[in-house]
Parts: sequence; structure tokens; C-alpha cells
Amino acid sequence: MTTGARKTILPSGRVQPRFAGISTFLRIPHIDDVAPENRPIDWAIYGIPSDAGVTFRPGARFGPRAIRAASQYIKPYLIEQAVHLAEKLSLADAGDSPVSPYSCKQTLEDASLFASRLGDPKHTKLFAIGGDHSIAFANLKATYERRGKPSGGLAIIHFDAHMDTVDEVWGEKWGHASPFRRAIEAGYIDPKSMISIGIRGTLNDPADLNYAKQQGVTLITFDEWRKNGPQLLAAFISKLAKRETYLTFDVDAVDPAFCPGTGTPVAGGFTSAEALAAIRSLRGINLVGADIVEVLPDRDVSEITATFAAQLLAEILGLNA
Repeated sequence: MTTGARKTILPSGRVQPRFAGISTFLRIPHIDDVAPENRPIDWAIYGIPSDAGVTFRPGARFGPRAIRAASQYIKPYLIEQAVHLAEKLSLADAGDSPVSPYSCKQTLEDASLFASRLGDPKHTKLFAIGGDHSIAFANLKATYERRGKPSGGLAIIHFDAHMDTVDEVWGEKWGHASPFRRAIEAGYIDPKSMISIGIRGTLNDPADLNYAKQQGVTLITFDEWRKNGPQLLAAFISKLAKRETYLTFDVDAVDPAFCPGTGTPVAGGFTSAEALAAIRSLRGINLVGADIVEVLPDRDVSEITATFAAQLLAEILGLNA
């Protein structure tokens, strides 16, 4: 084991092979095994293995397990960000939340309660790994409450092929098409301080975009991103200043050529390199919570989607280091 002054104790890859041992996210310690000197924990990373809210292909319930396995090869030093995660942050794998596979709403309530008790509520930030995008609501709720219920709600940066602001699908209001509508209604996020990036493809009806537009959400379609998206994002970030911000990333923001393992793939999105560069451009935001969702291992060719998600997890953490 490497110790020194590091805030996260990791097994040495040159002593314990990365293909051995029990998998945790990024090989970080389980939350119960974090050394006293490395508390309070900066980030608790946990899975919400639920896909009860999907509208097309199921299987994202196995996402946390796949990302844990893929993350065994992720090392703590991020070249592009020049950050050593283990030196800067105390990280812990908090396991998986309880789920109710036949009830979207009950799963969200159970997951939010589970997350609310992780680490030191006044210090520890929450990183949820899905599961489908409905799970974002649970982590947003827990984050909002642990941040002292900031007036007006949290700012949010959202990468996705879809807006996820539909009211309901087949009578279900808590599925993966609706988390941000529910979060806006609950006051957890400020829609006028929300940006959705990578939106593209087809809709059942153009009215599907009306709610987000009426609420003041900033939309950057992928075509717009290719023209001047980085500048639009930088302008949005400059207005946030140090406002508390939540980051949510649906892997279908990335083109299925690079992330085939997802339930609602849409052609014409980010390359994996473009997506990671976009995340690194967020350095300096006041990041207080995050999630990665919609990894579907059964559709994943050679684990490339899980591998991307594992790298993404490290890069997002690097923004806070």
C-alpha cells in the first residue's frame, strides 16, 4: 500500500495487480475502511443499480458493477489536468444504494435517504453512478439538502442527447425521461442556471422541448456545439461565478460509435475525446455533486463504454482537486 501524505490510500499497481482483489471505483477504499487521518471524506462514490425507469433498452442496472470493473486500470494522476487525485482528495466507495426494482419513486426515495447518510453531511460530496437517468433526481435531492437547501436551487451542467424534461411516459412521472422536470418542480435546481449540452436526434413532437425553453434552460444542440459550443459553455460558466453546481452526464451524449453500451443511443454525438475535453474545460466551477448514468454493459462492445465512464469519473473528480 502507498501511504505518505496522500488523502486516499490506494493499493500499489506494482504490488497488487490491477486484475486482482475486490473491485471498488478507481480502487479507492470502501467507506468503512477509510483511515481516520483521511476523514472527513471529500467524495463518496456510490452506485444506484436501477433501470426501472427506462423507455427502451434495459440493463443499466448493471452499470455500477461494470464501471467498477473498468476503473481498475484508472491511475490517480490525470495528465491533462495535472492533478493527483489521491494526493488532493479523500475518496471512498460507499457501495450501492438499496433499490426497489418495481418502483421508480420508491427507489429514488430509498437512494436519496441512503446518500444523505454518507460520510460527513457538511463536508462529503456525493457522486452517483447509475443506473438510468432517473437516479439523478435522488442524488440531486440529497446534494441539495446537504448543501443547506441553497436559495433558488443548484446550478446544473447536463450532458445528454435528450432533455429529460418530459412530464410522464406511460403514466410514469419518475422515469429517466423526467428527472430534471421533477427536480425543477421540487426546487432542487435553478432552470435559469441549467445548461443542456449535446441534444440531438429526433423527438416525438417539437413540443417536447417547450418545458425546458419556458423554464429558461440553456440548450446547446450538438450541431451548435460543433459551431461555437465551447464558447457558449465558457460564457455560461463565467456567469455562474462560484455558484454551487451539479454535473450530470448521460453517456448517450457520446456517439454510439464510441459509447455503444447505452439504452437510448443517438447517432451524431461527441467522440470520447471531445467529451472528456469538454469536461476538463469546466475546471474552476464550484462542483458540489455529480452523476454518470446509462451505461448498459450488455450492449457494450469490448467494455469501451464502461472504460469511457471510468475515465470520465476520474476527470470529473479532478475538477474538484
